[in-house]
Amino acid sequence: MQFTLLKGHLMLGFDESAFVKQIASAVALRPQIEELVDTLVARGFDNLFLIGAGGTYAAMWPYEHFAKTASTLPVKSVIAAELLVSGDKTLTDRSVAIFTSVSGTTDDSLRAIEYVKERGVLTVAFTGFPDSPIAQQADIALVSEPKTWPFDMQMMLFTTRLLSVRGEFDGYEKFAGELEKLPEILVEVAKQAEPIASDFADVHKDTDYYFLVGGGNLWGFTYLYSMCILEEMQWLRTTRVHSAEFFHGSLELLEKDTSLILFQGEDETRALTDRVERFVRTVSDDVTVFDTKDYPLEGISPEFRGLLAPVVLDTITGRVSKHLERVREHSLDLRRYYRVVEY
Repeated sequence: MQFTLLKGHLMLGFDESAFVKQIASAVALRPQIEELVDTLVARGFDNLFLIGAGGTYAAMWPYEHFAKTASTLPVKSVIAAELLVSGDKTLTDRSVAIFTSVSGTTDDSLRAIEYVKERGVLTVAFTGFPDSPIAQQADIALVSEPKTWPFDMQMMLFTTRLLSVRGEFDGYEKFAGELEKLPEILVEVAKQAEPIASDFADVHKDTDYYFLVGGGNLWGFTYLYSMCILEEMQWLRTTRVHSAEFFHGSLELLEKDTSLILFQGEDETRALTDRVERFVRTVSDDVTVFDTKDYPLEGISPEFRGLLAPVVLDTITGRVSKHLERVREHSLDLRRYYRVVEY
């Protein structure tokens, strides 16, 4: 079992050097992202498709949400496999499609790149491997360090720059400058979360069902952590529900021993998750709230904190995942079916 000592903090399975290098490499794409945005704006386009599969699909939702609330530009997150069979009448040669892939080999995304390119769509890929199929097939590939995850740094820079050029986001230069501190900021988040994650895992060693709630720009992360981590990587049963929809059916599943995880951010939907928390605490004795507001994020201006919620929560729950792996003796790399069998 690997521990890393960070200024008095024991961190389970945490490689600080690799973590910092990966996050920094994503932030360092800023000049290329700005050039990309300027090229797209000069070229002209009608809409933006954010295309992914599984986790990379869910991880696009914060940026669809951001665009929906801040811009008149049509931005749509799309499941790659569904696009292939259903199509989309708004997808034309005046569209731009963004893809992300850690490995650069995701089959559904590769087929979607081919599909949209056949329709004259300009394709952009973020990945960590320049020689990967996705990087080679996309019209434009922006490459970070290998295995860099998540892609929030690139997507934050891309969307804020795009909306800034359109006159729909104020303070881009300040925001992008502050992101340069993100590697160190997230290391501090990981340190602060470590004992919380360890305690959570110890208490929940035998919990086999979780109820996950989030909203706003954390709904995608809620979906992702439920499906791609707890279900895929730990084989645990989960229910995931948007905080705005919680009182339209899902609340009937609650019992005194139901384990709930609430992801709380700092955007305009915070009150929705607050309302869920108030109610669930009257029913369940097992409620855990992971709240970005509890973390200082020194160097980030108050007006930008909400945008960082997905990557902050990813760092926090990264510690939770490692400790669940520890107490359950179930490797996060173990799969029965995904990329193991044909389907």
